[in-house]
Amino acid sequence: MLKGISLIGLLIYFAVLLIAVTKEKKNHTVEDYFFAGRTLPFWALSITFIASWWGAGSAISTADLAFTDGLGAFWYYGVPVLLSTFLMILGAKGIRRVGYLTQGEMINARYSPLAAKLLSVMILVFMTLNAASQMVGIGNFFGTYLGMNYEIAVVVGTGIVLIYSMFGGFRGVVLTDIIQFVLLAISAFIVFIVAMINSGGFENIALTAEQAGIEGYMSFSAGAGKYMVYVITFGGAWVIQANVWQRISAARDDKDARKMTVMSFFAYIPLYLMVVLTGMAGITLFDDIPQGGVVTAIVTQYMNPVLGALVFVGISAAIMSTMDSLINTGAMTLSIDLVGKGESEEKKLKFSRFATLLVTGVALIISLRIRSILEIAWMASDIITTGVLVPLVMGFFWKRGNSKGAVASMAAGLIYCLYNLIIGFGVQLPSFWEQQSALQVILGVLLSLIVYVSVSLLTAPETEKAEEFIKKSRGK
Repeated sequence: MLKGISLIGLLIYFAVLLIAVTKEKKNHTVEDYFFAGRTLPFWALSITFIASWWGAGSAISTADLAFTDGLGAFWYYGVPVLLSTFLMILGAKGIRRVGYLTQGEMINARYSPLAAKLLSVMILVFMTLNAASQMVGIGNFFGTYLGMNYEIAVVVGTGIVLIYSMFGGFRGVVLTDIIQFVLLAISAFIVFIVAMINSGGFENIALTAEQAGIEGYMSFSAGAGKYMVYVITFGGAWVIQANVWQRISAARDDKDARKMTVMSFFAYIPLYLMVVLTGMAGITLFDDIPQGGVVTAIVTQYMNPVLGALVFVGISAAIMSTMDSLINTGAMTLSIDLVGKGESEEKKLKFSRFATLLVTGVALIISLRIRSILEIAWMASDIITTGVLVPLVMGFFWKRGNSKGAVASMAAGLIYCLYNLIIGFGVQLPSFWEQQSALQVILGVLLSLIVYVSVSLLTAPETEKAEEFIKKSRGK
């Protein structure tokens, strides 16, 4: 009965999204398609910002980690998101003030076309891989909940996102994200309440953990050491994540850009805490982590079918809202930064829709071959952190940094990342750092920084270009 009602709920949800997208104002330009003409209010952009980082990892993986690790699991997704958002609060005005729509355009203005192309390629890879991780999430969730074959589940979930993303563009993504956010917030709250009531509350969770001999289960700081690698890698990658910068660039002005990030920061805290506490409640409800995850087991075993179907749609919305954002930004990077120059707006719009289809197709193939959210997310974050973080951020502050330094830094970071990826595939190459460790990430960022500074100092400065960009970012 639950499966049937859930499937009906999913069809109704899809129909509502399609109606919302088709009733929206049509896109006439690429700026409309990817930035909604910079007309959206800050609260709408804030909601789509929150929805962008509240996906499969937030809804499912964090709860499962909290089942095992307790309150310290907040460090897995919660802390990196809060760290990145706080840094976004500091930088939002500068990002909006420079006036460029994409990171590729910013890097082109600050450094050179070659640096912009190299950065855009890495952003495209990052967005495609992250979209694939959300497809894995939807495949696992639909598969467990509806009893679908994994491959069919991935195709169904991705197909829903592709249809409304292709025709609605960024405005459609924002509109559907608002609907999805309402659903996910209600669903997360319902699951949290049901979990806490049936578990006997916080005190009973603590007692169960103590009786099981789990040390540090109720300690927030206990997860710091274990998850620091994710704080560094995810935090470093997300602070420069192009889909979030897209939302900042889409703000009406720099004040709205700041307000958007502040609102998002304070919304993330209760949302991530609810998921962690829901996972922790699972230790009083289940002897071992259930197949399909804690959240799915709570819904199927402790909730009536109608309420369970609502939660199913809400969690599906959480995953889809992250996937649509990643696909849209990947298509934006391909359309604006890597391909589209000098064509008519009509042709650009057609290619933008084709780019949406292309990014989705590649991500779908990856998700069908690699079925680990964490593995795919790690690969994506490692590329962007070691290859892009230093030249992009330093470009806003250090005027002596030049295009040669930026290109060399990106190349060094990318080579280092690929070197570790080869080791990860089992090839025996020399390394004194542990794979997928905090040390690996720190070394990659340091290498990128050293190369950036050294090459910039050894080559001719580009003072006029740098000063103009930095002044613009500071509103001078």
